[in-house]
Amino acid sequence: MHTSNTPRLDARLAAAFDFVRPGHVAADIGCDHGKLSAALAGSGRCPLVLACDLRPDPLQKARVTCAPYGERVQFRLGSGLQVLTPGEAEDIIIAGMGAETIIEILEAAPWVFDGRYNLVLVPATKHSILRRWLARRGFALKAETLCQAAGRWYAVMNAQYTGAPCEPDGLYCLTGLTQGQPGCADYYASQNAKLKKYRLGLPDGAEKDAVGALIAELDKLAAG
Repeated sequence: MHTSNTPRLDARLAAAFDFVRPGHVAADIGCDHGKLSAALAGSGRCPLVLACDLRPDPLQKARVTCAPYGERVQFRLGSGLQVLTPGEAEDIIIAGMGAETIIEILEAAPWVFDGRYNLVLVPATKHSILRRWLARRGFALKAETLCQAAGRWYAVMNAQYTGAPCEPDGLYCLTGLTQGQPGCADYYASQNAKLKKYRLGLPDGAEKDAVGALIAELDKLAAG
């Protein structure tokens, strides 16, 4: 996946790397330390990587990390996709932030609602909210990789706009395309713990019953 001189990637970033299409210009939004940008450029997977971050300090770290790859990595300081012009990069990675922030970034850039773009999304929290938003807004989940990094579960999502919105069911929002993947039972157990906590705060009624039914379905999946 990477040559010996490119940075080692954790499981989460390695999964994101694998979803980037070879030969395409990639934008690494929220590039942080720049390890993924460096791996994409250094391995030759991407002819050009645009490393983007909201804050100057991480971008400076990325400059140092990516220095060996010269002009194959360019740097942009600014918010979300505002630092890009439409079409400048066709593979867009958004990692290291919560689902709501990822949604805000995508909503603020209407040009990504186009099938030419390959989205690689790594929500740090609230995976189910992102899956639901993608379905409702006409994006299809093409693939998903479940992985653990620093003791936390991540679902690395590969999505593309189809223009065919749908209303996903609750189980799909919670599990996506992760069924049968290594570690999925543990992932479902962690999702279920959050769901049980949420249900405790609900008044008696239809929503509480629906959440209870979902909990039972997830318990079954977690038990294998």
